[in-house]
Amino acid sequence: MQTMNSTTSQLLTETYASLCPILINYIYRRINDYESARDMAQDVFLRLMDYKHMLREETVRSMIFSIAHNLVIDYLRRYYRKQEMSAYFYEYGATVNDETESNVIANDILALEKFKLYQLSPQRRIVYLMNRFQNKTVSEISEELSLSRRTVENHLQTGRNEVREFIRQCI
Repeated sequence: MQTMNSTTSQLLTETYASLCPILINYIYRRINDYESARDMAQDVFLRLMDYKHMLREETVRSMIFSIAHNLVIDYLRRYYRKQEMSAYFYEYGATVNDETESNVIANDILALEKFKLYQLSPQRRIVYLMNRFQNKTVSEISEELSLSRRTVENHLQTGRNEVREFIRQCI
């Protein structure tokens, strides 16, 4: 039993010394990351130690490259899955950020609009408020305020122009 362990250990040592640089190159060509290739080559030999009882000089090389092949495939699966998730989070995050940024900008513009609204004449302010925030039509406003339709349209148009110009200057 002792001779088998020492023979296996010697086989592993010799194989490591002779195949490790070749194995690192093999892995590196597939994953294009030298440090990860070195780590994976170490992992190959660690996994090979799990199969000590099956190691033979004739089969050790093929086992090493089979293990390396499987590790490379696992690595690439994880890598591409991570890339997909990163792309998804980037897209989703950009959407969330754009929404948040849009909400902030909209709130700022609304604050500017309300600030300018209180600088309008009282009649113009009432007409603008009723149209903009209460969604009332010109006809409804003219009936409610007992003003002519044309007067309401003029107040509304002038108020919109003043607010628009003020916001344009602020931006």
